Amino acid sequence: MPPKTSENPLKGMAIMASCMAILPVMDAIAKYMANFEHMSPGQVTFYRFLFQFLSLLPLALLSARSLIHANRPWMNLLRGTLHASASLMFFAAVKYMPLADVFAIYFVEPFMLTMMSAIFLGERVGWRRWLAIVVGFGGAMIVIQPSYSIFGWTALLPVACAFLFTLYLFLNRAIGESDSPLVMQTIAGLGGTVFMGLAMTAGSSFGVADFEPSLPASALGLLLLVVLGSISGYMHLLVVKAFRMAPLSLLAPFQYFEIISATVLGYALFGDFPTVSKWFGILIIVASGLFIIWREHAQSKQLVPA
Repeated sequence: MPPKTSENPLKGMAIMASCMAILPVMDAIAKYMANFEHMSPGQVTFYRFLFQFLSLLPLALLSARSLIHANRPWMNLLRGTLHASASLMFFAAVKYMPLADVFAIYFVEPFMLTMMSAIFLGERVGWRRWLAIVVGFGGAMIVIQPSYSIFGWTALLPVACAFLFTLYLFLNRAIGESDSPLVMQTIAGLGGTVFMGLAMTAGSSFGVADFEPSLPASALGLLLLVVLGSISGYMHLLVVKAFRMAPLSLLAPFQYFEIISATVLGYALFGDFPTVSKWFGILIIVASGLFIIWREHAQSKQLVPA
């Protein structure tokens, strides 16, 4: 597809890298709520999208483009449902598995995203970019060092999460600029809240522990849930902006930056001290991202062939 006038690949990459460094805070909060506040993953996911919706709603109502006149409301509700489904599986995974191990399996997602962008959107993916993605994925594997214990049924949760989140990101690009990012994320928050409300009702009626309803057990827990929803709303608002500025295949490798924050948070909050090999893997991840940035900058100045 021809580039849009709003596209700015370098700015899109900078936004994406920043968001990916902050977003793992949500997963750390989810793990804390499950292990220390004894809140089910389904309930954490519900609060995430509820507070995302509530945090964005005032701005959306004050914006020039009213929610009532949204051009693609059903597509954005679908985005919220996909995002909520992916978040539920990820939050369930981090309850039972180390945070870093979940990310190890989840990072099959950039491959899915790159392949979908090439097949369905016709985006050109050169061999150098494919190589950088593979190198970054290899670095993620070095960081994580998954054990045999993760290859049980729980290992399917982050794989399913990766697939659903790929569909969510794909819709970010496919919808284009039909609605403002603020309207898109507000409606997605509503969609995720309604979906999780229905999922909680169904799951708890069957006695599934991961859908057990509960209120925050402490003021800290309530504050963390508000922070969780606010980060979700505003960071993914920026992610939507990033995907309007750069192709999916170009932004996909920057999701590896999440592993850096996840490693730091895992050590600070849960005592998971990175080994020498993990730091080596982090360097590989950062290097692959920097290569992508250099490549795009060089092509923009026609220093190297496209």
